[in-house]
Amino acid sequence: MPVAFLDPGQFSARLELEAPVATPDGQGGAEIAFAGIAALWALVEPVSQAYGEIAGADAATISHRIWIRFRCDIVAGQRLRKGARLFTIRTARDPDESGRYLVCYCEEEGK
Repeated sequence: MPVAFLDPGQFSARLELEAPVATPDGQGGAEIAFAGIAALWALVEPVSQAYGEIAGADAATISHRIWIRFRCDIVAGQRLRKGARLFTIRTARDPDESGRYLVCYCEEEGK
């Protein structure tokens, strides 16, 4: 397997890793909020975009490939925040299985 090489200077986006936290709503359900876990430097690469309709309104979904330093606590369902932009993590993998980098495949929803 080829070794992935990136210039560390490419990790220029400062992102906040957030995990979902369920809070009981008093009626047997739960309200989901997100709590910050860590601040990370990352390389954000837009990959594709799709347009559609959500609840009668036009919406766009943009897919991103986000490279970060390897962490073993990244799972699908967490998200990365850059200011007001939110990137939901769909999958994450070590591209060359060397334990140096992690590639998160994320979706950003917008107008």
